[in-house]
Amino acid sequence: MKKLLLLVLASFFSLQLFSLPNGFSSARLGMEIDALKEALKKDHQFGYRGDRDVSLSPSDGQFLIETNGSQFGFSFLERCWFQFSNDKLYIITLNLDRTKLDHYSVFSKLCEKYGNPDELSPQKSVWRDDNVILSLEKPLTLKYTDAKAFESKTKSSNVQKTTAENARDEFLDSL
Repeated sequence: MKKLLLLVLASFFSLQLFSLPNGFSSARLGMEIDALKEALKKDHQFGYRGDRDVSLSPSDGQFLIETNGSQFGFSFLERCWFQFSNDKLYIITLNLDRTKLDHYSVFSKLCEKYGNPDELSPQKSVWRDDNVILSLEKPLTLKYTDAKAFESKTKSSNVQKTTAENARDEFLDSL
């Protein structure tokens, strides 16, 4: 009976107790571009300067907003990118200011809040749930991705693995 109780408790504590955030501050995955622009205007830490920070790719009609958060001095954000797909925000990329934050502190806080990462490598740590992929990449980039939109884009692209990628996979499988 004690073993069963310990097994149940261990399983409970190994589960992710909190869902991942769907964005940072006022920027939320799934927002339409006008709603994000308004949110960024009100949230000075992003350093949004208006439409001059908005780019449109004419080939696919995709929008990208790039901001410079560090221009205001008090922001922990150095540079930010907001990427849209099908008129919805689906990737938020935040370069954090390395003069004010360090990788270990951010990693430790994310582990404290969301548990151990689902993927861990020297380049990045990744937490996943059904809706969000949260990654901390080196040197100090935090990325929020809409998991469903990302999966849809991945499935719709017909990009094949390179010979080098296939050879790498085969080598790893042989270990």
